[in-house]
Amino acid sequence: MLQELTIRNFAIIDEISITFSEGLTVLTGETGAGKSIIIDAVHLLVGGRGSSEYVRHGASKAEIEGLFFISEQHPCFEKAHELGIEIEDGMLILRRDISNSGKSICRINGKLVTLAILRKLGSTLIDIHGQHEHQELMNETMHLFLLDDFGSEEIDEQLADYHQKYNVLSETEKKIRELSKNEQQIAQRLDLLQFQVQEIENAQLSLNEDQMLEEEKTRLVNYEKLFESLKEGYENLQNERKGLDYVSQAMSVLETAADVDPRYKELYESVSNSYYMLEDTARSIRNELEILEFDPQRLNEIELRLNEINQLKRKYGPTVEEILAYLAKIKEELESMIHRDSTVEQLQKEQSIQMKEAKEAGKRLSRLRKKWAKKLINAIHQELKVLYMDKTVFDVSIKEQEMTPDGLDLVQFYLSTNPGEPLKPLSKVASGGELSRIMLALKTIFSKRVTSVIFDEVDTGVSGRVAQAMAEKIHQISVHSQVLCISHLPQVAAMADTHLLISKNITEGRTRTVIRSLNKTEKINEIGRMISGTEITPITKKHAKELVEIAYTLKTK
Repeated sequence: MLQELTIRNFAIIDEISITFSEGLTVLTGETGAGKSIIIDAVHLLVGGRGSSEYVRHGASKAEIEGLFFISEQHPCFEKAHELGIEIEDGMLILRRDISNSGKSICRINGKLVTLAILRKLGSTLIDIHGQHEHQELMNETMHLFLLDDFGSEEIDEQLADYHQKYNVLSETEKKIRELSKNEQQIAQRLDLLQFQVQEIENAQLSLNEDQMLEEEKTRLVNYEKLFESLKEGYENLQNERKGLDYVSQAMSVLETAADVDPRYKELYESVSNSYYMLEDTARSIRNELEILEFDPQRLNEIELRLNEINQLKRKYGPTVEEILAYLAKIKEELESMIHRDSTVEQLQKEQSIQMKEAKEAGKRLSRLRKKWAKKLINAIHQELKVLYMDKTVFDVSIKEQEMTPDGLDLVQFYLSTNPGEPLKPLSKVASGGELSRIMLALKTIFSKRVTSVIFDEVDTGVSGRVAQAMAEKIHQISVHSQVLCISHLPQVAAMADTHLLISKNITEGRTRTVIRSLNKTEKINEIGRMISGTEITPITKKHAKELVEIAYTLKTK
C-alpha cells in the first residue's frame, strides 16, 4: 500500500506530505483546489509521462516521493528482482524529480533507474482509473486481455503453451521466407558467405592464438630487459657475490646450534629448505638465460599474424572465439542455401506440423476462454444488478479469426441496456454513467489482484440510488485493496474510512494547495457542503449525518 506521499513544487502545490491508511480514502474539495493534481503526481511517480509544465512557477524542479509497504507475496518483489532492485523490510521508496527543462530523474530505493524501469515496477503498485479508463473499456482490442486476466488461473498456463508453439512456428516461417527471396538476392548472399568462409578458414585460427602471440611479442620486444633482470638475479645468487654462500654458512652454524640444543632444529631446517630452494631457482634462472634469445624474424612473423587476426576481428567479431562462432553460423547458413530447395521442403514439413500443433493449442486456449467468458458474464451481471442495471444484458462474443500472437480468438464485449434491444458492441451503446458502472463492476471483480487502486472521478454521471450503490461498491473494493478516490458524490464520501479535504489559499500573492484529514464533525460538514453547495443548512447537515450513519451500518455488517 501507499503509506506516505510527499510533493514539492508541483503545479499549485508548494509542499505537502500525506499519510495514507488502509481501506477507503476519499479526497474532496472545491473544483480547482488540486485534487486531480495529487493523482497526477502519483501517476508520474509510477512512470507516467512528465512535462516541465508540472513544475511550479519560479521553482527549478518538481519533486515527488512515495513510500510503499508491500508483502513478500506481492508481484512487485519478483519484478524488482528481475530489474536488479533490492527490497528490505517490505519497504519501497519511489522518487521522481522533473526539472523546469522537462528532464526527469527517477530513483527506486535510492538507486537511479530509467523511466521505463520505474514504469514497469510502478505498474505492479498502483492501478489508476479515471475518465480515460472508460476509453480503454471502449477499445475492443483490450477486451481479450481483460478476459484473459479474469481467467488467469487457468488461461495463463495454456496461453504460455500457445505462445511457445506460435513462436516456434514463426521462426520456421521466417527461415522459409529468407530462403525464398529472389534469385539475385540469394546469389549475392551466397557469394558473400562463400568469400567469408574461405577468408576465415584460410586464416587457420586456433582458440586463444591472439593472446599467446601477444605474450610472445611482449617477451621479444622486452628481450633486453628480461635478459638483464635474469642475469642480475642469477649473479646475486651464484656469481661474484655468491649470495648462496652466505645462506650455506648460516645453515652450517645453525646445524651446529641444533646439535647442541634441539630447540634450534626448526630454524636450521627452515634455512636448509630455503638454501636448496634457492639453489634450484638459480639453476632454473641459468637455464632460462641459456635458451633466451632475440629473434627479429620471429617478431616480424608475430606482428604480421596479429595484423591478419585484427583485420578478421574488425569484420567478424572482437575475439578469435567469436570469429570461429560466426564461421560455424555462416557455414550452416551456406549449407542451407546451397541445398535450399531440400531445406525449404524440410522446413515446410516442419511448418505443417508446427501449424497443426499451434492451432490445437489455440483451440484449447479458445475453449478455456469460452469457459471463463461464461463466468465473467455471470459475475458482471451480479455486479450490475447491485448497481441498478439488472435489466442490462452483458455478453462476451468470441469469434474465430486468423492465427495471431494471442490466439485464434476475436473477443468483444456486447451490451443491451434496455429490454427488447439487441446486443450491440459496448462502444456503441453505453452512456458515460453506464460505462462508469460497468467499469466499477469489472474493478470489483479484479480488485483482489491489486494492492492500491485510485479512482479519479469515476462516479461522474450518476446520482440517487445508483450513487449509493457505487459508493458501496467502491468500499467493497477497499476491503481487499487500498483505495484512494476523488469524488463529488456525498454517498462516496460518507463511506470513507479516511476523509481528506483539499483546499487552496493565497499566501503572499501565491496560490497554495492545502490538505487535511477531517474528524467526524468536519466530515459531516463537508458532506453537507457537497449536498447543498456553498450554504450548509440544518436540513443538509442532518442529511449528511444520516448518510454517515448509514455508511457506518453498511460497513459494520
